[in-house]
Amino acid sequence: MELYPPQQALLPLNHCNLPAQLIASLAYQAHPVALQIDGIDVLYADLIERLDREADAAGRLRCFRDYMTLRFRLPADDLPDSELDEPQLRPRAHYSRLLRGWLFDADSREGAVWKGWVESRFGLLTRFHKEPIPSPDSDAYDRFMAERVRGVHNTNALDIQLDLLYTFCQHELQLRYPGRSHLTLYRGSRGQLFGEQQGQPVKLFNNLSSFTLDPEEALRFGDQVLQTQVPLTKIVCFDSLLPGQLQGEREYMVLGGLYAVTLWRGVGAGTDSVPDLEQAAAPAPKYPLPIP
Repeated sequence: MELYPPQQALLPLNHCNLPAQLIASLAYQAHPVALQIDGIDVLYADLIERLDREADAAGRLRCFRDYMTLRFRLPADDLPDSELDEPQLRPRAHYSRLLRGWLFDADSREGAVWKGWVESRFGLLTRFHKEPIPSPDSDAYDRFMAERVRGVHNTNALDIQLDLLYTFCQHELQLRYPGRSHLTLYRGSRGQLFGEQQGQPVKLFNNLSSFTLDPEEALRFGDQVLQTQVPLTKIVCFDSLLPGQLQGEREYMVLGGLYAVTLWRGVGAGTDSVPDLEQAAAPAPKYPLPIP
């Protein structure tokens, strides 16, 4: 029996080139394609052009930070390594503060803003924020939305800042992992599995979750460690993209949905424990997938 993401975890509309049901599916995990947020490649093409002119990662990082500081009038003294020192009139929440807030607590106000951004752009509903959220009609979802609204109040195009951070992340991943489509990542877990497909355990992750390259680190966050292959296109940010932001845990911020997983068994697990995506998912789909 083929597993599909539950409809209560999806929105009917989003702001990217693929529907939420496909992004959250096992078929997408096995056969990812680029996710393009609406309008970014047209309205902010100059950012990509500037990044392409830089020869190394340090230059691209400096280019991105300076671009964001100028474009959104961000406080330069609050952004590491920025050479811009123009006085800023409106010290507001911005992408850098949101990253620090997420690192401190994914259930914080900043975490609510991040999860709300994922809902808007990719159509993946928040399933947990401080408490389980069974549906958008629940009181728990109302409390989540209230915190999200407080987080975005009086900010300067915060969703677009996150759009550009995701765009920068994808640009950098393509350069750092040429020819690669997935990374093997780990996450500590206490919850139940979603089910199985062709004997492969399947987990439904929240719309935005933290993973790590280090399985020993993942042990700190659950009584079992799940190992999975994450499409590069579902990585929103990672520790070395912005040095000093996501530090100490080799952390990757990953879009949620269904994932074929295995239980990591420690030293000696090797590559045999990496999920066989070709068996766990259906053959390469003809997009878009039908809604069950």
